[in-house]
Amino acid sequence: MERDGQPPAVIDPSTPSVARMYDYYLGGKDNFPADRAAAEKIIELVPSITRIARDNRDFLIRVVRVLAAAGVRQFIDIGAGLPTRQNVHEVALEAAPDSRIVYVDNDPIVLVHARALLAETPRTIVVRADLRDPASILEDPWVRAHIDFSRPVAVLLFAILHFVPGDQEAAEIVARLHAPLVSGSHLALSHSYAGDLTGETIRNGRSVYRSATPGSITPRTTEQVGALFTGLDVLEPGVVPIDAWRPSRPGVAADFDKPGLLGAVARLP
Repeated sequence: MERDGQPPAVIDPSTPSVARMYDYYLGGKDNFPADRAAAEKIIELVPSITRIARDNRDFLIRVVRVLAAAGVRQFIDIGAGLPTRQNVHEVALEAAPDSRIVYVDNDPIVLVHARALLAETPRTIVVRADLRDPASILEDPWVRAHIDFSRPVAVLLFAILHFVPGDQEAAEIVARLHAPLVSGSHLALSHSYAGDLTGETIRNGRSVYRSATPGSITPRTTEQVGALFTGLDVLEPGVVPIDAWRPSRPGVAADFDKPGLLGAVARLP
């Protein structure tokens, strides 16, 4: 049995995994031929996808630093993916050594790699749970022992909610995740945005992702992503392409025509 009390998940190398495809976009090596084949189909459809993946990593780094500077010391990264450069725990612990981090994923390879990497990092734990079942995350005994929910918590949802096809379901997931959190907690997310992609390209991309995950991938508009923050105070500059969210280099303008990821951070009042 695994730490979370569930039987070990079976790894099927013949079925693409969105986590391993993302690893391939970032230039990683923790992927199988099926993952690479699926990822190459997406690269053919959206050649900028490798840049988008790197931009998402840079967005994550900036967000965690901003939250740490605001006094947040607890982070729950849902859909964490395979370990790569500058993971949440590395950024958070560098900024605030007393931080505590929970990684959540349901991909068995992610769990194996993350637990091996973090075996000697007591301020970070890894649990197996599913985004679609927020209670399995928030009520997990390991999470409850590691995170003090009477203090602010940052919930991180980077490039994961677009795998939930229904707008209502996505909104309910977000609401349930922040419902038990106290004032001063934060929600940060990045989400697929079609920009000027054609309907045919979107349909073909969804078909590729359908082989890797139930429900495929669902790009959403700025308004739809903004609606996920209902009841929260969205920080400046609002919902924007991730490379334009408090960029580290000057002169980056928000280009809503190009496909990519929208991002935003909100505070619980």
